[in-house]
Amino acid sequence: MRTIVNISLPPQLNSLVEKEVATGKYASKSEFFRDLLRSYMEVKLAKELEESSRELREGRGKLLKSLADLE
Repeated sequence: MRTIVNISLPPQLNSLVEKEVATGKYASKSEFFRDLLRSYMEVKLAKELEESSRELREGRGKLLKSLADLE
């Protein structure tokens, strides 16, 4: 099930989105924003993984071998 979210954009940004959709890369404005959110989530995950990796290198992290190690 999907949730409808309405946003308002200034004319310049709306025009940019419409041009991207017109290229055929996106089927709709909704697909443009879904792709934008997926990209955001990928960047955020990459940053979190890098932070975790840094903590492990610095000896501040805990390597978990099983779910029991969470306790």
